[in-house]
Amino acid sequence: MHPSLDDAPVGSQSSKPPAFLSEFPQGAAERIKALLASSADRDGAEHYLAEFHARHPNLLAQIAATRPRLQWLITIFGFSRFLSEELLQHPNWLNDVPDIYRVLTVSDYMERLAWFLAERNGTGVVNALDLALFRRREIFRIAVRDALNFGTLSEITEELSTLADAILQRALNSVFDDLVKRYGRPALNSVSEARSLGFCVLALGKLGGRELNYSSDIDLLFLYLANGETSGPDVIANREFYKKLGNRLTEILSTYTAEGLCYRVDLRLRPEGSLGEICISVEGAKEYYAKRARDWELQMLIKARVSAGDRALGRVLLDFVEPSIYSTSTDFSAIETMSATRVRISEKLTAKRGIRDGLNVKLARGGIRDVEFLVQCLQRLHGGREVWVRQGGTLLGLSRLLDKDLLSTTEYSQLVNAYQFLRHLEHRLQIEEDRQTHTLPSSSIELDRLARRMPAGLQSVPPSTPGAQLLHDLNLHLEHVQTIYDRIVHAQRPLSYGPALPAGEAPERPAESSAGHRDESDGSVLSQTLLRSVEQIAPSLVERLLQYPLRRNQRDFERFLERVLEEPEWLRLIDTHPILVEYTCQLFEVSPYFAGQIVRDLSLLNEVRDVADHPDRRASFEDLAPALNDLGALRKFFRREMLRIQTASICVPEPVFQSLDRTSALAEFVIGRAYRIALDRALDRARERASADSPFDDPQGEMMVIALGRLGMREFDLGSDADLLFIIPDVEVDRQKFWTRVAEHVIDILTAYTGDGTILSIDTRLRPNGREGMLVQSESTYTDYFAHHSEAWEGIAYMKARAVAGDMERATNFLTGLQQADWRRWGQSGRSKQDLRQMRLRLEREQGSANPLKAGRGGYYDADFALMFLRLKGAGLFFKTLNTPERIDIVEKMGHLERADAEFLMRATTFYRALEHGLRLSTGHAEGTLPTSRFELDMLTELVDRWTAQYPRSGTLETEFASLQNSMRQLFDRLFS
Repeated sequence: MHPSLDDAPVGSQSSKPPAFLSEFPQGAAERIKALLASSADRDGAEHYLAEFHARHPNLLAQIAATRPRLQWLITIFGFSRFLSEELLQHPNWLNDVPDIYRVLTVSDYMERLAWFLAERNGTGVVNALDLALFRRREIFRIAVRDALNFGTLSEITEELSTLADAILQRALNSVFDDLVKRYGRPALNSVSEARSLGFCVLALGKLGGRELNYSSDIDLLFLYLANGETSGPDVIANREFYKKLGNRLTEILSTYTAEGLCYRVDLRLRPEGSLGEICISVEGAKEYYAKRARDWELQMLIKARVSAGDRALGRVLLDFVEPSIYSTSTDFSAIETMSATRVRISEKLTAKRGIRDGLNVKLARGGIRDVEFLVQCLQRLHGGREVWVRQGGTLLGLSRLLDKDLLSTTEYSQLVNAYQFLRHLEHRLQIEEDRQTHTLPSSSIELDRLARRMPAGLQSVPPSTPGAQLLHDLNLHLEHVQTIYDRIVHAQRPLSYGPALPAGEAPERPAESSAGHRDESDGSVLSQTLLRSVEQIAPSLVERLLQYPLRRNQRDFERFLERVLEEPEWLRLIDTHPILVEYTCQLFEVSPYFAGQIVRDLSLLNEVRDVADHPDRRASFEDLAPALNDLGALRKFFRREMLRIQTASICVPEPVFQSLDRTSALAEFVIGRAYRIALDRALDRARERASADSPFDDPQGEMMVIALGRLGMREFDLGSDADLLFIIPDVEVDRQKFWTRVAEHVIDILTAYTGDGTILSIDTRLRPNGREGMLVQSESTYTDYFAHHSEAWEGIAYMKARAVAGDMERATNFLTGLQQADWRRWGQSGRSKQDLRQMRLRLEREQGSANPLKAGRGGYYDADFALMFLRLKGAGLFFKTLNTPERIDIVEKMGHLERADAEFLMRATTFYRALEHGLRLSTGHAEGTLPTSRFELDMLTELVDRWTAQYPRSGTLETEFASLQNSMRQLFDRLFS
């Protein structure tokens, strides 16, 4: 622990205003004084402001008249000495701080870099000095967002990582083009490969996890496709070409210039380390990781991702090594040995440095490295069974471990709070001088200054100081992490854990399901001590719990009672509302996922109460649109409305297809809001950048955002992917770049991870030519593709299409025409029958064992393919909305389905959807198999029975599913024979 500084002197914060303020109008002078008074380092801010005034007096007078730029200037002057010096040299940076309230994408940074290089040298040529200067300019913008709390920790680290990705890509393109001029392009195998670089940059470590610091090394691995030769003029082997490419790329990024260097590049994590080739072929990398890689090298790849270059090439290697990373037979003793090595290294560093040299927030016990190592240990131990926890980012990894009940709520909260505190501290240490440091200053004055620069500052009560409060909070977080770390790594058992047992008492080992939930037996009772405490405030609640004891998930309910005891107003509300009590108990009994959400955020009880008071009310989302321009508000809205909809699904209960329809409406609404926010911001930005030399004409039409799959047929569910297409009218082709920026921002809004999680997961691969096709394409491109190039499965996929945002009327007309083309190509001739059958059977072979509920023999896909085939046989009619019951009704009325078959399909698809819906409500995401634990199976059975009461079962859930599978396959074979 760091020594206490309670009695240390405090750095001065002068209150005398600077003399030069007398030159300013009273209003401007008052603004400056107010901002100085709130600065984290008033003395430092005054010093740099006086220097800025001496160098740029006229500019400061202009800035003082506009509060935003003045606020940015004074904030940075009190936040970072390094950036303060840069602003003195480059005051024009204050005029180029775009979209200060949002996270910029790779495309945004690529565009800004192109403009910057064009302004610097007129040609856009890449050199080390310009890249370093560009990085510093963009760091300034990110630091302003950080210092003013305009971005969360996740958003700040994501932007720092995205900035690095953009610089890497531009530098890679430039070096590649220069080498091609001399040596020609490397010869690759296919036409599509020949158009590619045949080279990719894998990011590892902080950059790989999208958690880069202000002054991090970037850990990279260079990968190339295949051996061969270049096409001349000077012919060399592909291997030599790519070695030159890797060396020059490293050189341009890490060369020291008058503006410092761009990034310190670390290549030591490549195969064979510093003894290995600077870049390696994909086949060579596969061979290394399959046969010779050490355990820590596999664990390191948890964070690996493609940062620049050919993404498909990088995915080949990452997909290959993933089973080895998350092996179900990972030896926990090996992990513990690695942990012991880490402890020894930490002790040696401490002994060498000495305690007075300051505590290292990265390597100290309970520090940043321990949190990251702990998360990776749990991911490796459980990732073989739980794909959901495979995630490179530490914060998102913690969230997913909580989702699967591999961390308790308390442990999750302590680890997240500690990690965020430590990373904020690390950022403020590094941004001070743009130096890679993790060590606290030993000076009490500097500690006070550091404390005041933390988010929202650190409040202290005299005689304590901000620095002393910082050390107190830091030590508390380190202790929490150490306790959890020791319990997991050294006890060699996974979380969660209950309270310590009395001496001599043997612990009971709770059975765990495949999803990680505890198997709590029927008849378990809540803590009598806890109930007595609750009874003092809420006697009716306790009476209900004693009369009808909870049958499952008692432990989470105990956590809930502990939480409401801390906020008794919620307890009183529950006690006076018997239906709210009943609904809350039902949610805890059948949905551990939503139970966990309520425990973390008691205000969600308002949504449960609203359903209890108004079970038939349907929210009108459109009335709420004006208040949801803020992205944080949109995320919170989505989470609350999702809980409201699923509470009605469980407790009212609502028919399963009705719940799916309501969830689809919610997803459609947030996509529409995201589109409108993205479009408005893109227009504002384009108009701001417009000039006489580069005018911008407003669009003549709008983009069409079209949903396919489950959202397209209004059967979207909790945790579903949204399959989206972005299509523009032909008149907008000249503005394709603009519309691509809009589409990318829509995706960013919906998928960006924050403390409130993401909104949706988006999949855009169903566009023409899949990943290789452009994100935004024109109407005529789609029409031509489906008239001449599409396959049968693509035709049926687009039969589930529906407009969800943008120009809805035009999109509906466009889809009508597209379906006519589909029908002419596949429906009239009947040529799709065998193609569809083969496609369905291929899905069964590839996915059936992992996902029998959908892809297995007789699963939901049998019904889905059958209904789409029968639709395709009929006239090419387009229906704006058509869910499964409506599809069954339509094909029966067309005469393509007998009444008995239609009734069977209705029964089977209702059961399949109910089964999947129940699994999602229990776990929070999709599951492809029935649970194996009795606890989870009983919970799922209760849910499914609520939604299938009109179709009574003759046996257990398992036997009913097996019976429907057999009958479904018989129907499928009959239709496709």
